[in-house]
Amino acid sequence: MKIAVIGTGYVGLVTGTCFSETGNQVTCVDIDEQKINTLNSGTITIYEPGLEKIFLRNQKENRLFFTTQIDEAVAEAEIVVLALPTPPGEDGSADLQYILAVAASLGKHLNNDFKVIIDKSTVPVGTADRVKDIIIQNGGNENNFAVVSNPEFLREGVAVDDFMKPDRVVIGTTNEQAIALMNRLYAPFVRQGNPVIFMDEKSAELTKYAAN
Repeated sequence: MKIAVIGTGYVGLVTGTCFSETGNQVTCVDIDEQKINTLNSGTITIYEPGLEKIFLRNQKENRLFFTTQIDEAVAEAEIVVLALPTPPGEDGSADLQYILAVAASLGKHLNNDFKVIIDKSTVPVGTADRVKDIIIQNGGNENNFAVVSNPEFLREGVAVDDFMKPDRVVIGTTNEQAIALMNRLYAPFVRQGNPVIFMDEKSAELTKYAAN
């Protein structure tokens, strides 16, 4: 599968690298040109045990790429992962400015191929609906995409193991095309029989807060 990961911070880099490890072609996108150049040179920008080995292997095998060009990455992707920061504001609420800005950009870059937009970030309940609305307001056709909540449960120091061998995968969507694509995406990670749990988007968003 072709995947675009928007954001190359801790979650984005672990997510993109681990998805490439199962044979997907992954393009990670960031606006920080210097960071992208560093990653393209083969230098990893975070420390996480076990990550550098698979990072280098998948770069060498031409499955893991880095770019600043969101339009090119999204155009080719079946799945677009939003792995963007949601820092707490002064009142403690999550700052969604980065996610909503990318959502507006996605509306301009989506084509007629159906795409799943995965939100990996920790976000308030109802964010998937907001992202969907903003994509539509900026030109996206609601029949050509689905916004899915797929929270991450990564622990620093064991994030690669947590991703490659999850004890459960939580997916928030009721869209049948999205369910089929998400099952394909996660099939290699749950071969030991660990559950993939489907629910609606709001329930998945709430699950992340409950787990935290």
